[in-house]
Parts: sequence; C-alpha cells; structure tokens
Amino acid sequence: MDQESTYDVAIVGGGHNGLTSACYLAMAGKKVVVVEALPKVGGMCSSGAIIPEAPNHTINSCALDVMSMRVHPMVPEELELARHGFIQKEMSPGYVYVHPDGNTLVFFRDIEDTIAEIGRYSKADAEQYRKLMEVVFAFIDMALPQMRADPARFNFGAKLASLTALLKNIGRKSEIMSLVSSPAHTSIMERFEHPVVQSALCCLLGAAGPIKNEATGIYFALLGFVQKFGIGRAMGGMQSISDALASRLRELGGEILVNEPVAEIISKNKKVSGIRLKSGKIIHAAAVVATIHPKQTFEMVSEGEIDHKSLTRVQLAPANAHGGSPIKVDVALNGQINYRELEEKRGDGLSLRKSVLLIGTVEAVLDNFKSAAQGRVSKLPYLWITAPTAMDPSQAPDGQDVAYLYPVAMPLDPLEGWDAIREQVGQQVIDWAAVYMNGLKEFEIGRTMEVARDWEQRLNVHNGCVIHIDTCTTRTGGMRPAADLGGDTLPVEGLFFGGAGIHPGGGVNGMPGRLAASRVKRYLS
Repeated sequence: MDQESTYDVAIVGGGHNGLTSACYLAMAGKKVVVVEALPKVGGMCSSGAIIPEAPNHTINSCALDVMSMRVHPMVPEELELARHGFIQKEMSPGYVYVHPDGNTLVFFRDIEDTIAEIGRYSKADAEQYRKLMEVVFAFIDMALPQMRADPARFNFGAKLASLTALLKNIGRKSEIMSLVSSPAHTSIMERFEHPVVQSALCCLLGAAGPIKNEATGIYFALLGFVQKFGIGRAMGGMQSISDALASRLRELGGEILVNEPVAEIISKNKKVSGIRLKSGKIIHAAAVVATIHPKQTFEMVSEGEIDHKSLTRVQLAPANAHGGSPIKVDVALNGQINYRELEEKRGDGLSLRKSVLLIGTVEAVLDNFKSAAQGRVSKLPYLWITAPTAMDPSQAPDGQDVAYLYPVAMPLDPLEGWDAIREQVGQQVIDWAAVYMNGLKEFEIGRTMEVARDWEQRLNVHNGCVIHIDTCTTRTGGMRPAADLGGDTLPVEGLFFGGAGIHPGGGVNGMPGRLAASRVKRYLS
C-alpha cells in the first residue's frame, strides 16, 4: 500500500460489525477499506489456537453462542455468508440450569416442553411461566421491528408493525410496562415459588446484567429470544463468521488491512477527511465508520474537533458501570468431558453434552454482582459452562474437548488487582465447573484466562465491556451511546459509529454495521 491512498469509506475496526458495514457499502459500489490493528479480522467474533500446549484446539476467544444472529438473520442472508463458509447449527437443548442438589431444568426450544419441565418442580410455576411468556412474546413482537430499524428515521413500516403488535396485545399493556420497568429479580420472585425455577431464571437473565437494578425487566427479552429463536453455534468456531464476511467483502472488491493500528481520525473544521495509521500511512476518505467503542473513537479524532460535552458523554457512558464483568477460562483437554451424574439424575436419557450449563442459585447471582461491585470475588459459584467441541468436534483432535467456562459477574478491578489473584481465581473457576463437568481436571493440557482489562487492552474496548455500552432502557435507540449521539450525524461531519455502542446494541448479528452502512450511503448520495 502506498503512503497515501484514497477510498470512499475507511472503516476503523475489523470486527464483524466493521466487516458487515464494509460489505454493504461495497455492494452499493463504494470503494471501501477496513483497517484492523490485530493480525487478523474478527475482534470479539474470533477463534483460533491460542493455548501453546494445545496447537490443535480451537479457542473461541470471546463470543460463542449464536443467538442474536438468529433473532436478526438479515446480515447472513443478505450477504450470502453460507456461500463463504458460514454454517450454524442449532443446539438442542440449548441452555440447561443446574441446581447445587444436582437437579436440572432445561430451557427447551419448544415452550410447551419448557412448561412441562418446570411442571416437574411446580405445577403453579409452570402455569406462571406460560402467563409470563405471553407477556414476554408480546413485548418482543412490539420491540423487534424497532430493533431492526434506524432510530434516526421515521420508519413508517416499523412503527406500523409495532403498533399492530400493540393493538393485538392491548390488554397486556400494563403487564408489559410493569415487567420491563421493574427489577428482573422482583418479577421472578413474585411469580415463582420453587427455588430451582427461581434460580434458573436468575442465572439466565443475570447474563444481561445486575438483575436487582430498576428497569432490568427488559432482560426478559433474552428469555424470549431463547424460546422463540433458539441457540446456534458456528461450525469451525466464531472465526468462521468473520472469515465469511471477509471473503464476501473481497468478492465485492473491498480491501482489508491488518496489523495497522489507527493513530488519528483526521478532521478539520468539523469534517473528516480520512485516517492516519500509526505506520505513517494516510488514507483519504469521504466518510469514516468507527466500529470500536465510541469513547476510543472520539479520542482518536483530531484534537479540538470534538466538543467537550460530546466527548464527556461518551467517556462517561456506562460500560460495566456496576463494577462487574464476565471473565473467561478456556481449557484444552486430551479427553472428553461428560455430565453423567446429572443425566442419570434426570433419568430421561437426555444428553447434556452439547448444552450450556448455567450454574448458580438466586443467592449466588445476587452475591456475585454485589461482590463484584465491591471489588471482591464471591465465594458462591455463578457461571456458564460448555464444551464447544461437543457441537463441533472439528475444533479439537478426535476424542478430545475444549471447555469454555464463563463466570458472569467478576470484579472489573479487584481490590488486590488481577495480577495478585488471577491464578487463584482461574483455579477457583475450574474447581466450580469440575463439580459437574467430569474430566475437566483429569484431561487438562493447558488453559488460558482473560478478564475485562485484558479485553480492554487487546481489543481496545473501554472497560473491557463486551457490549460496549451497558444494556439499559436509557441507552437504547437514539440514546445509544448517549443523548444526541445515537442518530445519523455526529459532531464532525462524515464520521459514523458502527459498533455495539449504537443501536441495536451488542451481540453477534452485524446489525450496527448494517445500520452504519445505510447512514453512510445516504450521506454520500
């Protein structure tokens, strides 16, 4: 590449949203380049052999489950990603709750099967679940059209679809408002009586954030998505999604630069003109899409070009603001794990090997978030565990596994600092998982562990927040990432956000990148 080059659009960040945006722009005939700081594309949607002792074991280094892309399937369909190697398969069953006493509760794809499963513990709870899901599905039917639309546009079709859903469920309006405006924990405890059912729902919804906070009832959308759309896995690992997008982009004539960190988004007189790379190269462009965190984006813009108010708003936008964050421990194994005792206790012949197991109790979920906010690691286990190789054996040598261990709420900044407790916590996580995951300790070849501060450094994301901006009612639509910054114009002309920090938010679906592309096309027309 020459020291100076010219494109219609330069995209900062080669994660799946950046690649998605580039594909749509290239389809529209624009000359596009994606600039990625790391040696390969993918960002949080990546996988590879990263444990030195296990060079043939694929580690999904951040995201794993394919749910959001099943809720919003437009990107893989419109970009024809199947032609470029993207294959997903549904997990069945997907999520399975495990109580400390060894009882399990399966969230089946078929809601009637889930209701029957809950009925094993409480007939009253089973009936309550049916009623709850009627409200949740009504909420989703109203919300989905808006999630798929640009909040900066009038969107007559989306508004009509939402209004139609509202009128269809007008009798449930007060129930819906009560549900989404209340703490998720309250809504669970007031409806359900059995500790297994209560704990299962708390463990599931806790993945979205602290369930005792006000207005966290929106987290029930996660439950609705699980029931309505199911959970999938990308065959070959999450890198297959990013690689398929990269292949499609190259087919469309787009370009990708890797190992090229961006030093500056060049702006003069409140209008961007391109980007300057740390290598000294200059890329001239009429528009720049930044799919990295909004805070890092504004801090890259030429000094003095972003006003103090806008800069402060993105700097203080909530990103793991409750003081907690997931961490991840991956373990390469020279044998296969099993859940024999759990399966035997069920007695119905159901295999749990391909599922994600949710470990914890109501008390554990609450204590993990409370402890994390205080800079402490809870003594009560709350984590999600799975073996990706059970769904896709190609990710390890024959007869071997990879374990993916995901504690949901660990301190962002422990009082002692992560350097002091990293090894201890990593072992604690493995000890917790090994209670249920037979073979985890015996078959270990090697492990790797990352915490939020590692993601912050490696992926250039503020506070290591995997969804960029926390999920809450005040950070949706045109208010995401912040007031006056969620529309199709920013303080400098020609600059566009395109990552998880804008509508509709986090998750591997490509929708923010797709939205950014539509805004850029309008700007350049």
